[in-house]
Amino acid sequence: MLEELTCFKAYDIRGKLGEELNEDIAYRIGRAFGQVLVREGGELGSKTVVVGGDVRHTSETLKNELAKGLCDSGVNVLDIGLTGTEEIYFATKYLNLAGGVEVTASHNPLDYNGMKLVREDSKPVSGDTGLFEIKHLAELNEFADVDIKGALSQRSNLPAYVNHLMTYINAENITPLKIVANSGNGAAGHVIDALELLFNELNIPIEFIKVHHQPNGDFPNGIPNPLLPECRQDTSDAVKKFDADMGIAWDGDFDRCFLFDETGEFIEGYYIVGLLAEAFLQKNAGAKIIHDPRLTWNSIDVIEQNGGLPIMSKTGHAFIKERMREEDAVYGGEMSAHHYFKDFSYCDSGMIPWLLVAELLCVKNKPLSVLVKERIAAFPSPGEINSAVKDADLAIERVLHKYIDLAINVDRTDGISLEFNTWRFNLRKSNTEPLLRLNLETRGDKELMEQKTNELLEIIRS
Repeated sequence: MLEELTCFKAYDIRGKLGEELNEDIAYRIGRAFGQVLVREGGELGSKTVVVGGDVRHTSETLKNELAKGLCDSGVNVLDIGLTGTEEIYFATKYLNLAGGVEVTASHNPLDYNGMKLVREDSKPVSGDTGLFEIKHLAELNEFADVDIKGALSQRSNLPAYVNHLMTYINAENITPLKIVANSGNGAAGHVIDALELLFNELNIPIEFIKVHHQPNGDFPNGIPNPLLPECRQDTSDAVKKFDADMGIAWDGDFDRCFLFDETGEFIEGYYIVGLLAEAFLQKNAGAKIIHDPRLTWNSIDVIEQNGGLPIMSKTGHAFIKERMREEDAVYGGEMSAHHYFKDFSYCDSGMIPWLLVAELLCVKNKPLSVLVKERIAAFPSPGEINSAVKDADLAIERVLHKYIDLAINVDRTDGISLEFNTWRFNLRKSNTEPLLRLNLETRGDKELMEQKTNELLEIIRS
């Protein structure tokens, strides 16, 4: 009987160390991924996969075993060292490689690790694009004999990556800014250091206040996950203490960034989507912008006001990236702080968003609080609210029974979205937990927002 590898999820690989993910499994994943790439064409040794890892203590060992498995399958491996996930995305495309793997558990607990895989052009490897085939091969643990093993090499790709980041802004637009950068003891620090050196060389007047800057796999200041309110205080305090113009905090592999205004107030990711859409449309007139279905009115309003075309996609990086390629969209944003960019191989980045927002602050000559305050007032939302339920489908049916006849529009792109004249909501099941996730917004009516939120939660949780 096959051993089931439970570390394989819908979009990536992650699991508890020892029991779900270990050195042997990492090796088998490397063999399986390499075998799939070799089978798809090309001579042995003609294909190269780039690998990197985050700061967790197990990432280096898992990465080495993964690389060994890839080499034993006949694939060359380029190890670019300590990286964030987006550095693997960039290297795969920039160096024209067959694929890439980042060893990371992002914001998961200390006793977890995982992997994120991409193919050529940094196309995602998920359940329906090869991940489950890799899972099956790794579970079988029976691999084809290889006459010529791949070679392992090591080098940094940081300078090329940092130079690419600079292409998203016009350096001449930047006026003096003081920015708090909280790396959370994760992988972001070395990129901030490299940007700081480049800023100094180019006389770009951005000053960094560095918080929890040094990489540390023990995460002495807590697992970096600014989506949790308890992980935001240090960034907020530093913004206020140093009178900064903006604060940034990243998760462990920095594919998401979270922004704080000059008062230290955390800004919900939903409103950042609108800011970035505006920034892109100022440079790309009439462009298409992808948004997710959970909260939409602010994004649609900003995009249409700035002459763009809003397009809705199902939530999730594989869906967003695929839709962006189909539509040739310049930017895609999710309220969960994942932001995707056409010129970044349609991949998500935690560095490009804050650079664009920093430039927007300078161009508009307004503080960040002012830029988002109008939008929050126009379309208030309580943020995503999770409810643990015994029967998610039954709870959704109760909600539909109450509201469907009153709705002026019903959409099932992702869960259920019901729209009314002055408010709307989206209710969807979690892909990984027995939770229902509620998102709601109104047209400028905070009192209605609170009333409808309480009303819905009572039905969901009853």
